[in-house]
Amino acid sequence: MDYKYRWKNGYTPTQDEAARNQYLLDEGQFNSEQDRKLAESDARRHLGVPIPIPDDEKSVLPHAPSA
Repeated sequence: MDYKYRWKNGYTPTQDEAARNQYLLDEGQFNSEQDRKLAESDARRHLGVPIPIPDDEKSVLPHAPSA
């Protein structure tokens, strides 16, 4: 099955590659960052890879108070 967007490296990544890489699709084909994020999440669903959630970028450890 072919996918409707161009892959970043010119080929469909394996599930391991997709899980390690933040971006899977060629960025030149999108008009906005929002379009790119939607397409990236759609590509991850297509490959069966977990979709990152906004909390993934936040630290889970509490920050120490400034001295």
